[in-house]
Amino acid sequence: MAHQHLRGVVSYVVMNESPEADEPTPEAFGPSAHPSGQLADHYPLHSDDPVKIGDYWLDARLTATRAGMVFTAHENDGDAVMVVLLAAGAAGDHAARARFSGEINAMHIDTVVARGGQGQDDGLLGVRFRSEDDDPVVADNQALAPWVALAFDGSRLAVEEAERVLHAVDLTFVPPLGEPKGPGYKLHWSDDTTHGATRLWPLPWPGRTDRAGWISILVSWLLMLLIAAVAILLAILVFQNQPPVSPPPPIPSQGSGSGEPQESGSGAPSSGSSEPGNEQSRSDNPSMQQPSGDESGPGDPSPNRRL
Repeated sequence: MAHQHLRGVVSYVVMNESPEADEPTPEAFGPSAHPSGQLADHYPLHSDDPVKIGDYWLDARLTATRAGMVFTAHENDGDAVMVVLLAAGAAGDHAARARFSGEINAMHIDTVVARGGQGQDDGLLGVRFRSEDDDPVVADNQALAPWVALAFDGSRLAVEEAERVLHAVDLTFVPPLGEPKGPGYKLHWSDDTTHGATRLWPLPWPGRTDRAGWISILVSWLLMLLIAAVAILLAILVFQNQPPVSPPPPIPSQGSGSGEPQESGSGAPSSGSSEPGNEQSRSDNPSMQQPSGDESGPGDPSPNRRL
């Protein structure tokens, strides 16, 4: 049964099974090669859809169920693939992750291009697992949601195969065991249909949904160097033509009255002259006592005895 489903996933599998047919016929490609005869419908990405899953950049939506969603994506310089990502509710349930891993391990190895996420590194197709342990993480990061990249030929039948995998996870078409009785049954995580946890590293340019090429990175570096050179040139032109600033005048000390030293008749300062501070204190504190002969100088007036 699994091989019958895989014939609709990859276009090159649909060919003549006779021993004489070594190469696929032209009718093996295109819408006429599939029983439905239809191409898959592509829908725009939602605003909350991740930009990148693993090594694949998302291009459009294909379908979605309670268990997960399906996208078209591409790797750097690679062909288009179909990426199936579990929803947050299914990714948090151990039994749902185990059912998803079992469906992937039952596929042909040529159908599974890559796989990743929590609990997807074991089984027959564990060799397709791509680890993301080299990305920078913090202690409170959630475990990555399981995902798988399948070969995609653009047909509606390939999308139906992805839907079959998701329905096997949410048990939509699993018949009940015995006659249903009592209340209805509902999976506890079926209401959480947001996309599972993903990680984007390295980060893309803001507002872009794809990684910038080496030309854009080179142009951004050259533009940054040009802006830095212009800033340095403007700083040089602004500060090189400033006029020289003269030093401020000296501040007179508090000890000198008028700021000019007193000179004697010979041009040299008199050693016997009293300081201004002493003269001020002498004039402020007059004494009525008669000076003695030793204290009075040659020019001192004699005091009036009648006072």
